[in-house]
Amino acid sequence: MEFVYSRRNNLIIHNMADLSQQDWTGKLNEDKQSFILDVRTPEEFEAGYIPEAVNINIYEGQGFIDELGKLDKSKNYYVYCRSGHRSRQACALMNNMGFKQAYNLEGGILDWQGQVIQ
Repeated sequence: MEFVYSRRNNLIIHNMADLSQQDWTGKLNEDKQSFILDVRTPEEFEAGYIPEAVNINIYEGQGFIDELGKLDKSKNYYVYCRSGHRSRQACALMNNMGFKQAYNLEGGILDWQGQVIQ
């Protein structure tokens, strides 16, 4: 899915995609600029997470936005949550903030068939 935003006659293109686990993992494995972002609560994260994921709780509101602002916008973000809804919102927000690539894991960690660290 591609979003196109227009700001004062400047055309800015940001990409956000809902990807199946197979596509998400395939892109991630080939990506040298990847960053895995888990947007669940700390309690959910502690119960199990995808290896190398960094947790930033989307429910923190402005705190979440502040933490996103500290991230490198040139990286490609692989975002997930419990079921894919919060991470989809996070990807859309990230695109609005100027992140070039944000990939949402459809079905979230509930449908994840890969390794989980507990």
